[in-house]
Amino acid sequence: MKEAVLGSLLQSGGRQEMDILNTYNHGLSGFAARLSAEEVESIAAQPGVVSVFPDSNLQLHTTRSWDFLQDLSGSNAVPPLPATSRPDSSNVVIGIFDSGIWPEAQSFRHEGTNLSVPRGWKGTCVTAADFNETACHGTKIVGARYYISDSPRDYDGHGSHVASTAAGATVEKASFYDGLAAGTARGGSPPAKIAVYKVCDEDNCRSRILLHAFDDAIADGVHIISMSLGSRHLKEFLEDPQAIGAFHAVEHGITVVCSAGNSGPRPSTMSNDAPWIVTVAASTVDRDFRSDILLGGGKVIKGEWIGLPDLSGSPIYPLIDGRSAKAGNVSFRAARGCKPGSLNKKKTQGKLVICDIKDEGNDVKFINQVVEVAVKGGLGVIIANNESKRVAQYLWDVPITKVGSREAAQLMAYLKTTRKPLATILPTVVVGNYTPAPEVAFFSSRGPSSNSADIIKPDVTAPGVDILAASSLGEESPNKPKGRPKSRFNIASGTSMSCPHVSGVAANIKAANPAFTPSAIKSAIMTTAFSNNNLGSRITTHTGEEATPYDLGAGEVNPRGSLNPGLVYETEITHYLRFMCYYGYDTKTIRFISKIAQSSNFSCRPNSRSSLISNLNFPSISVLLRRPNQIRTVRRVLTNVAGNGNWTYSAVVELGGSDAAQVLPCVKVKVFPTRLVFTRNGERCSYRVRFSTKDGYAMNQEVVYGWITWTNPHFKVRSPFVVRSN
Repeated sequence: MKEAVLGSLLQSGGRQEMDILNTYNHGLSGFAARLSAEEVESIAAQPGVVSVFPDSNLQLHTTRSWDFLQDLSGSNAVPPLPATSRPDSSNVVIGIFDSGIWPEAQSFRHEGTNLSVPRGWKGTCVTAADFNETACHGTKIVGARYYISDSPRDYDGHGSHVASTAAGATVEKASFYDGLAAGTARGGSPPAKIAVYKVCDEDNCRSRILLHAFDDAIADGVHIISMSLGSRHLKEFLEDPQAIGAFHAVEHGITVVCSAGNSGPRPSTMSNDAPWIVTVAASTVDRDFRSDILLGGGKVIKGEWIGLPDLSGSPIYPLIDGRSAKAGNVSFRAARGCKPGSLNKKKTQGKLVICDIKDEGNDVKFINQVVEVAVKGGLGVIIANNESKRVAQYLWDVPITKVGSREAAQLMAYLKTTRKPLATILPTVVVGNYTPAPEVAFFSSRGPSSNSADIIKPDVTAPGVDILAASSLGEESPNKPKGRPKSRFNIASGTSMSCPHVSGVAANIKAANPAFTPSAIKSAIMTTAFSNNNLGSRITTHTGEEATPYDLGAGEVNPRGSLNPGLVYETEITHYLRFMCYYGYDTKTIRFISKIAQSSNFSCRPNSRSSLISNLNFPSISVLLRRPNQIRTVRRVLTNVAGNGNWTYSAVVELGGSDAAQVLPCVKVKVFPTRLVFTRNGERCSYRVRFSTKDGYAMNQEVVYGWITWTNPHFKVRSPFVVRSN
C-alpha cells in the first residue's frame, strides 16, 4: 500500500525523490513528504490510508530523588515483600528520544556485571565529526542515531539530564554550583544500557523525525523507550505521532514511557494520553532551595531560588515595588508586573524591585521582569505572587528570588508601614527533610484526557522538581555564574525529569521479570505506587488539597515494590484494538494500523461505543454515572506473578477526598467476589466492581474517586477509580 502511494506520488507533477523525507517500515507503514494541499486531499482519500497529518513541532517537556522514593516506604505501610535483590539490568536497553547525549559525562560510565553489548541488540553508533566510535563504548552507550543537526552529541543538556536520570552510573560528590544539592548522583537503573535517538535540537522536534526514531528503535531491539516530549495541542490518537509510534513499539513488546506535559494545573491538559503509553506526572522531593529575603528590622521572608547573589548579608538596599516605580506613560498594572518599558530608571536605580506577576500566571519565565529591572539600574528582583512553590529556578546575572502570595502580602505590608524600607536577598541554602513531600507539582499537566475520559491519565507520578543530573559541557551557556566553568551537573524541573525516573524503574522490572509484557510492567508500576507522603498522609497538590487520580494517577512510583507486584493486570494488544473500536475507529482502519489485527482477522463488535472502554482490562477504572439510581458494573482480570503457592487476597475499597463521608451514602462501590485465591504462577482470576448511585446523588464534587486494593500479608495491589457525571 505504502509503495503504491509513493509510486503514484513520484510519477505525478514532476515529483523527485528528495520530496520524500522519511519512510517507515518496522512499525507503522508510511512516509513523510512535502505535499501540496491538493496532494494531501488526494492521498487521504485513497483506500488503505489511515491518516494524513502535518509535520508538527513537539516540545521537550539525582542526588536525592531515588533515596527519597526509598524513604517513602516507611510512610506507606508497605507489606514486607518476598526477598528481591536489585536486578542486574545490564541486558536491558533504554532508548532515549531526546536532544542527544554528552558521552564523556561521568554518569555514562558503565556499571554492572555485564560489560558487553546485550544479546539481540541490532543498533548502531552513527558517528560524526564530534562523536566518534569511542563515544559508543558498548559498556553504557550501545547505540546513537541522529535525525536533526549533524551529530548525536547533546549541546542542549536536556537529553543528557534525562538519560542520566534513567540509567546514569553512580557518581559520588556530585553537586551544582558551590556544592548545592551535593551527594551521590545515580540513575534509576545504573547497569542498564542506553541507546540515543536524537530527535530534538533545542525547540525543534518534528513529528516525522519522531516516527523515524520509533521505526529505528523497534528494529534495533530496545526494551524501553523514554520520551520526555509532547505536542503543544493534544490530538486524537491517529493524528498523534507519539501515540502512533508508541502503539507499534508496544505491539513489538517495547514499553513506552512518556512525560505528561507541563501545562498544569489546568484540567485536561495532558499530553501522551494513549492507554498503551505509561504517562508520568511530576512531583516534589523532600528538598527545598531557599533564597530568603532579610528585611530591615530582622524579619525573614521565605523565598525560593537558586542563586549566588553578590549582596551584603545585611539589609542595606532600598526596596521598592514596581507600581511605585512606574514610568510616566504606562499603566500601574504594567509597572506592577515590571513589564518591558514600564519602570522609571530614576526610581529603580540601586534598589531591589518587587515585580508582582499575579496577573501573569504561574508559567511566566520572569526573563522580561529581570531584563526590565536590570536595564533600569535595579540591583535585584523579587518576583511576587508566584505560586510555583517548591520549583527553584536560576538566572545568575541579577540577584533574584520569588515568593508566593502569603509572603508577597508580608512584603507589601512592610513597604506600607516603613518609611525607608530596606532588604537584601540571601544566598541559596538547601533545606532537607522537607514536609510534606511528595506534592504534585503545579506545572504538571492534569487529567482527565480530553480524548477519552473513560481512561484515567496520568498513570503515575515521579520526582520532577529540582532534579540534579548530568549536563552537557558543550557550547558555553549564558545562564551560568560569571567567570565560572559550566557545571557538570544541572538542576531542572518538569515532567521531562519525572519521565526517566519511571523509565529506569521499568528497566529494572524488565530485568527482574524478563517475560513481563509492556502492560505487565505498566501494571506493576501503577498497582504498587505510594499513596501517602512523608507525613503518612495522602499525597497533596501544590495547593495542599488531596491529589486525585487526575493529578497523580495511581500514586508515586515505588521502585522496590514494583519489582515484585504479586498480581498484574494484563492488557493484551486486542484490548487496545477494542479501545480503538470503542473510541470510534472502524475495523478497516484498525487493520491498516495493526499487524496483529491483520493477522488475526480482528473485527470491531457491532455494539462498539465509548462507554465500553471502562470494561477493558486497565489497572484503573473510570465510569460515567449521570443520575440517581444508576448502576454500572465493570470486570477486571488479575494474573498471579508471585509464583506457585497459596496466595489469598481480600478486597478493600477506599474513597478519597475530604468529602468522602458525605459522598459515600450516594455512591456505593461493591467488589465481588471479595476474596481471590491463586495457586499457580500465571493463574488468572476475575472480579467485578459495581458502581451505583442512590437518591440524592448530585455529584456535588466534580468526581468521586478512590482505590480498590487486593491485599494479603505480602502484597498490596492497588488500583484507582473515578466516578464522573460528565
